Amino acid sequence: MNLKARVVACVFAAATSLVAAQSQGITKTEIVLGSITDLSGPAASVGKPQRQGMLMRMDELNELGGVHGRKIKLLVEDSAYDPKRAVLAAQKLVNLEKAFAVAGTLGTAPNMATMPVLFEKSVINFYPMTGAREMYEPAHRLKVAFLPNYYDQMRVAVPRLLNERNLKKPCILYQDDEFGLEVARGTEAGLKTAGMELVEKTTYKRGATDFSSQVAKLKAASCDMVILGTIVRETVGAVVEARKIGFNPVFLTHVGAYSDVTARLGGKAMDGLFATHTAQIPYADDSSQQVRHWAAKYRTKFGEEPSEYATYGYHIADAFIRIAQQAGPDLTTDSFIKALETVALPRDLFGFMEESFSATKRLGNPYSRLSQLQDGRWRVVSDYITFNGLKVEVGKDGRMKMVLEQFKQQ
Repeated sequence: MNLKARVVACVFAAATSLVAAQSQGITKTEIVLGSITDLSGPAASVGKPQRQGMLMRMDELNELGGVHGRKIKLLVEDSAYDPKRAVLAAQKLVNLEKAFAVAGTLGTAPNMATMPVLFEKSVINFYPMTGAREMYEPAHRLKVAFLPNYYDQMRVAVPRLLNERNLKKPCILYQDDEFGLEVARGTEAGLKTAGMELVEKTTYKRGATDFSSQVAKLKAASCDMVILGTIVRETVGAVVEARKIGFNPVFLTHVGAYSDVTARLGGKAMDGLFATHTAQIPYADDSSQQVRHWAAKYRTKFGEEPSEYATYGYHIADAFIRIAQQAGPDLTTDSFIKALETVALPRDLFGFMEESFSATKRLGNPYSRLSQLQDGRWRVVSDYITFNGLKVEVGKDGRMKMVLEQFKQQ
């Protein structure tokens, strides 16, 4: 073979390899979609309903014939909220199952561990179940995120509650990993705008069940506000321990612990807890007929009440379907990304904000709102707030005043 022929052969082989990578998981009749969540570990109360919500939406789609004639085959792997197990799951999905994309991977650490595995094979990390900024920063064509980041959630919510409640001694308890650090950094940024600093901070290792020493430390510091960089089970453990020893500060957590499970596990002790969030819990007696109908359908299918994590799973699956439909019958990674950057996803029945993307904007919605547990039920206490800047001024009377620069209510 002469030099020209060898060059042509190499170019053809490279092009063929690229098309194969872009078309992985796509056949004439099927789209293979992977997911990595916690089905047996400390965040299983999140992972199990998330999986069921995704399955519910995919089943609805497949009953109608799929996306342009292709049914979606959803393969869910259990990480047990362990980054090492998540990597093994990602390798299986990408290399053995040939997944087109991996959607809804649960947890900051598992996502950080699995993204290199996905990106090496041009597989999209779609709508990860974490609010870490790394899910969309720096911008990357294979990153597609939908949850407001923990940093901005805390950056806005912390000074807001400090001002409303006239609190003076903010403290924090957080998980000692990438997720917890994001909550801590956002908290410190919010406090900086208020001219304040943390009075005390303490951490715990992932999977911990005893928070007595950490809570005792916060009580000794006379904290009147405690920010919790915790997941559901750990949130309950910390708050229940605090109530047990007569320690009753204002507790604020984030979307990762905004859960009906939080209320059920902790009981009356959880009343008063604040959380940032996006979608609302689909209570059976919701004022929306659409939500009530959806909840009844979920109960019939799975034999249990839906949690907000079921709505997250449903939303993740629905967003993937909408974008795949927009991409047209010739689905590839490139056509999916092109559709992603042109489609506008509407606000849905669960209250998720409108979402849009571009080549440099890989987070669909950056905004969140606040709810509080009252009599065992989450009540929305603020709507979404869009922001470009936040400043908290201290008046002559010593009270903080919120200065909302270019804020607007949605």
